[in-house]
Amino acid sequence: MQHSPWPLRRGTSPVDWCEGNYLISPVIAEFVNTVSNVLFFIYPPLLTGLFREYAVCVNRGVYLIWGLLLTVGLTSAYFHATLSLVGQLLDEVAILWLLMAAFAMWLPRRYFAFGVHDRKTFQILMLGVCSAATLMACLHPILNAFVLMGLGIPATALLIIEIKRCRNMRVVKLGYRCAWVWMAALMCWINDRLFCEIWSKLNFPYLHGAWHILIAIAAYSACVLFAYFDACESVPEQLPVMKFWPSDRFELGVPYIVLRNARKDFEKI
Repeated sequence: MQHSPWPLRRGTSPVDWCEGNYLISPVIAEFVNTVSNVLFFIYPPLLTGLFREYAVCVNRGVYLIWGLLLTVGLTSAYFHATLSLVGQLLDEVAILWLLMAAFAMWLPRRYFAFGVHDRKTFQILMLGVCSAATLMACLHPILNAFVLMGLGIPATALLIIEIKRCRNMRVVKLGYRCAWVWMAALMCWINDRLFCEIWSKLNFPYLHGAWHILIAIAAYSACVLFAYFDACESVPEQLPVMKFWPSDRFELGVPYIVLRNARKDFEKI
């Protein structure tokens, strides 16, 4: 009787991206796909500091979002460095929990269904759904990537709907930039997954690395946008505004939320 390979062993994942294995480093399977996760290590600590006011005055759960964003980078780097089945599952489950946590925290109440009317009940429901989805992800890992891509469709649709409701042009422009970056990222993912032979002949099998860079930008931008929409809905009296770091004049910088009416009270904390 033949035993299944140990899932921690290198190369046990059924998923192998277009980049050649161990071509640059003898210990890192897909070098470019591994190091291209760098933005997932830069943005979360920065955003944790920038969102301190938002966390104190609106929702401390934003720290969980940034922690999960960092976890996605860690697990993705581990997966691409080893191509192990455990690495693949950790990567995909981290993405799943990030998506579910964002929905649980920021989905507008007007979209609640199944008789759910309050945020806490909705979050408990999402926790149950996410737990069941995690189990299914471990049982059928070959389908995970396509399911996760599918979850991006309602998230993008919701983002576009909320952008159209917004009258702040600075927020609207960021929203459309986010949507375009997400679509560019998706095209990179699809091309690397389905048309590897063509890109290999062009000596550029690195589109999955481009996906990592683009999706990191799209993911944190979407989280900032939904945090802004949530603040406008839950604490409109605090007059939430979007600013950019390091200079507010540079709208391609890192966006974050400031609560104008909470500034004086916050500075005393």
